Amino acid sequence: MNPRKHPIQRASLVAAGLALAATSLAAPAQAAPPTVPQGQHHGGDHGGGHQGGGHHGGGHHQPRTSTIQLLGINDFHGRIEANGTSAGAAVLAGAVDKLTGKRKDNTLFVSAGDNIGASTFTSFSQQDTPTIDALRVGGLDVSAVGNHEFDRGFDDLKDRVIPRYGNGSAKRGADYALGANVYYAGTHRPALKEYALRKVQGVTVGFVGVVTEQTESLVSPAGIADLDFGNQLEAANRVARQLSDGRKSNGEADVVVLLAHDGSAGTDCSAIATEDTAYGDLVRGASANIDAIYSGHTHQGYACSYPVKGWPKSMKRPVVQAHEYGTTLDRVQITVDRRTKKPVALSGSLVQLTTPDAAGDPVAAFPADRGVARIVTAAAEQAEVVGAQPIGKISADILRGGAEPGSDRGVESSLGNLVADMQLWATSNEDLGGQPAQIALMNPGGLRADLLYGTDGTVTYKDVASVQPFGNTLWTEDLTGAQLKAVLEEQWQPEGSSRPKLHLGVSAGLSYTYTEDAPRGSHITSMSFNGQPIADGDVFRVVVNSFLAAGGDNFTTLAEGSNAADSGQSDLVAAINYFEEHDVVDPAPLGRAIAQ
Repeated sequence: MNPRKHPIQRASLVAAGLALAATSLAAPAQAAPPTVPQGQHHGGDHGGGHQGGGHHGGGHHQPRTSTIQLLGINDFHGRIEANGTSAGAAVLAGAVDKLTGKRKDNTLFVSAGDNIGASTFTSFSQQDTPTIDALRVGGLDVSAVGNHEFDRGFDDLKDRVIPRYGNGSAKRGADYALGANVYYAGTHRPALKEYALRKVQGVTVGFVGVVTEQTESLVSPAGIADLDFGNQLEAANRVARQLSDGRKSNGEADVVVLLAHDGSAGTDCSAIATEDTAYGDLVRGASANIDAIYSGHTHQGYACSYPVKGWPKSMKRPVVQAHEYGTTLDRVQITVDRRTKKPVALSGSLVQLTTPDAAGDPVAAFPADRGVARIVTAAAEQAEVVGAQPIGKISADILRGGAEPGSDRGVESSLGNLVADMQLWATSNEDLGGQPAQIALMNPGGLRADLLYGTDGTVTYKDVASVQPFGNTLWTEDLTGAQLKAVLEEQWQPEGSSRPKLHLGVSAGLSYTYTEDAPRGSHITSMSFNGQPIADGDVFRVVVNSFLAAGGDNFTTLAEGSNAADSGQSDLVAAINYFEEHDVVDPAPLGRAIAQ
């Protein structure tokens, strides 16, 4: 999410009656390590039957060793309600309980960041307070900061979000926004707490947090004007060295775990090991002091392990990421010698939180936690109240395609073009931190309700949320003119598809002509941008939702664009900010696609 000039400002809507702590952020001094359990929920067995291997050293069944279990998430993005493979916050907490078992002193629940931001309506409409509360009550122990934690600016993070995690205490809450490479501008003075210590089975575990160096291009520059985002690798190794230098005065840990809000765009472990990215540098360059790496940001699922120079050949460092939206936990098990308190074996795996039923539909694989379920229920009820509040006006009905609106996804629609205009505006206006987009495309299947004028044109939060209910994020990428033409050709779906054509909404400035009855690959007869013909070699910055960016609805060429980047904004937030910026929103005109 990228806040706009006029973010949601109505306190009665956003706060929704929830009192927020007003405590300011304490200095990033390091406290003595608390002893588990920190949260209310660490209690189940070590669980079997999930992806990944077991320990190399026999775990706690050997009298000379103890096993520490770390269960992690990343990119939760406020998905507190169950939806498809997103298990919801209550099942997530229940899974941590179940996997911990009766022993409550061997497991920690951690996050690699983006717990909030780009959230679905229930959480977003209440400033993500329900998500913070659900994770805190669900037993989250520590978290790295993600780029989305800065969506509403640094002041909001330190003055509202962090104290909320600490149940009113900024000092306690600082452990939920670790950022060793976040500095005050022009200095190397930490702006956030760099690490947190936890004692498990008599072993002190140090967690170091870092966030992608691209954060400054993913959020509104005004909100982070006083910050610099430094090199992740340098920060991680610096703090890991500090925690391993034998000096208790500056913090000391027996085991060091890196929580990195950065990750690979793919899931192939051999490719990750050699990729030419900042994350690849982090995986390869992390010092031998770092025992495991939790990852995030790229919404992928992988459980890799790599040799580390100076380690025994029998040991490899786990590098894991748990997909997105609470679909998965990544689990690292660390077997520690009780005498030296150093790791002797490490393993990483993934645990899916849903499983398909007989019909192939996802159902929860773990029981829901009742306390967290109550938080989610209350938040959903409050979202209904918030959803009834007005956010803008329209001048007339704005409809999907077909004689009965929504009945025909194969024709141009005013709503499809309008949503494309909204997404182009969101990724090209003056508050954007990254490279601005020039063209936007919107799939008709992502539009699930019309905007109706009613008696006076008033549009509510719920009206806007109902149009795009999937909680997609907006991605930008470079497409050549030839690729753009290929995308438009892909509107005519492969043979055997349930719908022969899916007509994309296109933003103002892009126009094309087509022949409906033409051989496959020969429908598009011309394209222009701002009145000028488009050549095959021209390059355009294009924004689409994350579903299309992955090649959804058979728009496979969109998965082949270059320089792809997550804008940091959700489609819902982009639409709401658009309404707040415009006094009255008109239906987008038809005729951007012209049949010949």
